[in-house]
Amino acid sequence: MLNSGSIKNHTSWQNAVRLDDVDLRILRELSADARTPNNLLASRAGVAPSTCLGRVRALQDAGVIRGFHADVDPAKLGLRIAAMISVVVRSEARDAMLESARTLRGLPEVQDVFVLGGTPDILVHVVTDSIESLRDFVAGNLGANPAFSSTQTNIVFEHLSAANPD
Repeated sequence: MLNSGSIKNHTSWQNAVRLDDVDLRILRELSADARTPNNLLASRAGVAPSTCLGRVRALQDAGVIRGFHADVDPAKLGLRIAAMISVVVRSEARDAMLESARTLRGLPEVQDVFVLGGTPDILVHVVTDSIESLRDFVAGNLGANPAFSSTQTNIVFEHLSAANPD
């Protein structure tokens, strides 16, 4: 997720999608609060509501807006243990690295998967209800995977999201 500062600093020549100031204002507002009503969004962007709705749809069609999401607090669901797990892929399994990452993405504990350049090869963000569940996840899904040569688990003490600077 981009924060509004990232969008503010965007220049249209950096991307294949040409964005004007109105598009950038719309993206900034939606990044701050995706539930902003269209009339208010249009007012803040300085365009008519029908124009704003068309712009949002065009941004979705172009793939600039990939979706609208709820920011759910895992701890409120009893998922109090968060970890970032670095995964090194065996050299003979590198051709299937993206497939392995996609498989991990489908596991219920997994929040995000990043395929990286360098070491580690994959970074996995997971949430679980306990240290024991985290241990079982690592052993059962990573340690038992013959494509992975090693893992390193780092417990997240605090997640300070740029989207919620509270």
